[in-house]
This record gives sequence, C-alpha cells and structure tokens, in this order.
Amino acid sequence: MNDFAERHRQLAERLRERFGERGCEVIQRLGEVTLVLPSEQLIGIATALRDGEDFRFEEVIDVCGVDYSEYGVDQWATGSEVACGFGRGIDTGAVADRGAGERFAVVYHLLSVSLNQRLRMRVFVDSEHPLVDSVVGIWNGANWFEREAFDLYGILFDGHPDLRRILTDYGFVGHPFRKDFPLSGEVEMRYDLEKQRVVYEPVSIEPRMLGPKVIRDDNRYLDEVNQQQDAGDA
Repeated sequence: MNDFAERHRQLAERLRERFGERGCEVIQRLGEVTLVLPSEQLIGIATALRDGEDFRFEEVIDVCGVDYSEYGVDQWATGSEVACGFGRGIDTGAVADRGAGERFAVVYHLLSVSLNQRLRMRVFVDSEHPLVDSVVGIWNGANWFEREAFDLYGILFDGHPDLRRILTDYGFVGHPFRKDFPLSGEVEMRYDLEKQRVVYEPVSIEPRMLGPKVIRDDNRYLDEVNQQQDAGDA
C-alpha cells in the first residue's frame, strides 16, 4: 500500500469514528474518500472538519449541484437506428432506484493544505424544495460556488449573504442543468426596435435530436440499407 492509499484509509477510519453515529456514510473508492451526511448535520460536521486537529480542511475548492433523476438510466433508444447503419448510445441495462428525496445533491470538495489531504462531502436535499444551509460562514470561498448551484440547479442555500443568479441573465426562466430542462430553453430574447428594449418571448425553435450519431457503412448494413432504398423507389 502506497503512502496516499494509507493516508486515505486513515482518513476514512477517522471519519467513521467521529461521524459514524451521526447518520454519515464513508465511501473509500478509486483513491478518493467521500463523506455522505444528512443535511441537518452539515454545519456541525463542516465546522468540525475545518477545526478538528485530525482533519484541518481549511479550504473548499469546489461546491456543485448534482441532478440524479436519470442517473443509471439509458439515454438513447438504439433499436431501428442500429439496423439502419447508425446508433446512439449503448444499452447498459443499468437503472438506478433512487428515492424521492435523492434527486438533488450538493457536493463539496475540501482541501487540507496543512495535512495534504482531500475530502468530498455529499448532501442530498429535498426534491420538491431543495434547501440546505450555506457554508459561507465556514468557508468564505463557497460564496460564488453556491450561487452557481442555485442558478443552474435551483438549490437554495439558507443563510447565503447574496443568493442570486451568477451565470444566466436577469430574466432567465428555469435552471439549465436540471435533467428535465428543455435543450431549447423556456424563453428566447431579442431586442425590439419599436419598444427599444429587450423582450422575452416563447421559444420558436422546433425541438430536434441533438445526440451524437455514428455512421456505419461496412457490409453488415449495406444489404439492409439497399433494400430500404429499393422499397422507397418502388
């Protein structure tokens, strides 16, 4: 076992000893350590991770939202398309069974400069009203990260000093990183010469398939393609 693997093992053990009875789960996989904790425990545990002598996570280097609503679900149907010489995606057969309260999560990446270690925290929030406490009071660097998660996923951070959109414009409708957000958006904007201002209107773009397409022109498909072309000519 190398030095980093041993360090991760020790960190995982310390996390289990300290927070195992507070409803937390520690995952050690692929050379990383993840702490999954209840949302109501976030502030207390985050403070302990920053101030504890065994942890000393002085910095938050990233905070992001995650939408698990289609996690593990096949995205593209490949029935007739594959037979015609092109296909989209692969049928993995993996379908995740996620509970009603496990659609949205907030993920925090922490860094301890003094102990040279990293940790990922994950907090699931309510799907209908995604709300979690802000950690700006613990790590001031989370300020813009939390605004980004609010903007893109609609996750609310209670206690944030200035929670407003940071990437989309003032009149933007919806949250573009949610899996059910339409690719063409909810509204479109243009400058109206008569009104001399920007106006928002319903989207006029017709929805279309934007998935990647793989063209296969080898002899496995030529016979079937030729038969379809002959049937069309007839």
